[in-house]
Amino acid sequence: MLFCPNCANGLQVTANGIGQQQFSCRTCPYVHRIEQQYGIERTAESMGRKKKQVDDILGADGAWDNVDSTEAPCPKCEHTRAYFMQIQIRSADEPMSTFFKCVKCAFQWREG
Repeated sequence: MLFCPNCANGLQVTANGIGQQQFSCRTCPYVHRIEQQYGIERTAESMGRKKKQVDDILGADGAWDNVDSTEAPCPKCEHTRAYFMQIQIRSADEPMSTFFKCVKCAFQWREG
């Protein structure tokens, strides 16, 4: 975002009447002609930064170790037993989400 050098307000893009665009201030008569391309999309990699590595909560090694099982029908194979875990994935005033993994076919699904 560019700012007005006179009054420090944000500049907006407007048309100048001859088919070209310009930056103009809303509060004072300052105008800046656009002579170069602005707003080139830059990624973290192009700026020399690395993306943060995110752990896979449900698929990581050992994520399903030491979890309880319950009677829950699998939507894929209809087996009646599944492992489950509850995780708070939304704000604290929302209910927890329950994740299931079929004991027989390892299909995973979520409720809530």
